[in-house]
Amino acid sequence: MTVEFSLDSHIKGTPFIHYWEHCVGSCHAIMGTRQDWREQLEKCHRELGFQFVRFHGLLNDEMSVVKRNPDGSLRYSFFNIDSIFDFLLSIGMKPFIELGFMPEALASGTTTCFHYKGNVTPPADYDQWADLIGKLTQHLVDRYGLTEVRSWFFEVWNEPNLKFFFDGTQEEYFKLYRSTCLAVKSVDSQLRVGGPATSINAWIPETIAFCKKTNTPLDFISTHHYPTDDPLWKNGGLSLEEFFAKFADEFGSYERGILYKMTSKAREEAGKLPLYYTEWNTSAVLPDHMHDEIYSAALVAKTIADNDGLVQNYSFWTFSDLFEEAGQYADPFHGGFGLQNIYGIPKPTYRLFEMLHRLGDERIQVNCGTESTVEMLAVKESSELSLLVYNHDIPGAEIHQEDVIIKLAGIAEYATATISRIDAEHVNPKQKWIDLGSPMYPNKVQLAQIEEASRIVIEPLTILIKDGVGTIQFTIPEHGVVEIKVNR
Repeated sequence: MTVEFSLDSHIKGTPFIHYWEHCVGSCHAIMGTRQDWREQLEKCHRELGFQFVRFHGLLNDEMSVVKRNPDGSLRYSFFNIDSIFDFLLSIGMKPFIELGFMPEALASGTTTCFHYKGNVTPPADYDQWADLIGKLTQHLVDRYGLTEVRSWFFEVWNEPNLKFFFDGTQEEYFKLYRSTCLAVKSVDSQLRVGGPATSINAWIPETIAFCKKTNTPLDFISTHHYPTDDPLWKNGGLSLEEFFAKFADEFGSYERGILYKMTSKAREEAGKLPLYYTEWNTSAVLPDHMHDEIYSAALVAKTIADNDGLVQNYSFWTFSDLFEEAGQYADPFHGGFGLQNIYGIPKPTYRLFEMLHRLGDERIQVNCGTESTVEMLAVKESSELSLLVYNHDIPGAEIHQEDVIIKLAGIAEYATATISRIDAEHVNPKQKWIDLGSPMYPNKVQLAQIEEASRIVIEPLTILIKDGVGTIQFTIPEHGVVEIKVNR
């Protein structure tokens, strides 16, 4: 089948804000003291434009934030936090502060999550918890200045609707939220605090209702989602145990465009409050080898185009496979969440974000008379027109290589174009690693070859121009992405 698009580059478009660049996710906070973590994050900031970074475990015991002395008094240390935040500011980034997990000295229980054992219990004493949060906030203001810290975000906990992350009830989370929020606001009322940081777009109306009822400040809504959440999201009244008892065979399945449906509903529920997705990816499953492959790049392209205008922030989880939730994997391509593998080699999705970063800020309407798995995002800036074409469908669905024709009105006779691709033959470092024998610990020569296979190749593309209308033709394979740049 041939898919034909048409557009007029002269028409006035709509603002295209790079909302996905606002923030990116990372593993737990202590990773921020590592040199390789810092180098990979700085590269993401420089090449992909990310402005904030969010991570779990800022208050974990491994960060030595609060300890109990033999006499029962509490000892605070913000040294490791300062080290990480100093680095972020030095490269032009900022922290999106997730307040959690619970320091053992303040915890009401011993339940932990992940390999690094973050404590997920509520505080034993809310006054002591509030004292910690207040002292930390005041320290940040003293060190970095009120104007700077007012530009940051304070998010209360992570996914409290899941027992895995919060060993308490919704009511207990709301108590934690209020205690935390008031402690931050006691330092300065203009500091931004929000939540509920839930999985599966949950608890948004309930959080707003609680804050209105108790006169608790709520500056933004934050939540998370993944396409693989689809069956649980559609049966949102069930606990995880109830869901798996009834719908275990549906786990991991989802419909095409589900992230747009989830985001649209969350946008409606959030009302006038800013909506921040502080975690998302193309699958919640780890390992999921699609994270390393072209499929994820095509899904990200569609999702970014679909969710334009719905959110203020869409933080991809995560920027690197330097990631210790299940312990650090050694395999160079093990299906981790990261945009880069453990050696900092960009995956196809990294290169997709690189293409997105180069887009302009004015979106142009695209016309297509054929329903297809192939779609196109058109954005212009000055004399350059960018066309991002992607061929995406869900796993197991029928999808084919397609011929594409693009008709461009309003371009000059001297217009030129280039084409770049992400597909099985282009930007496929995992395949290069496989071709090298899948070495568990590649040497420097092998790493250089794998890195080279990840690079975007820009090639000239012919435009046939007649009567002010240019015609571009190419073929896009299954789950491929094509970037076309037209100098008008």
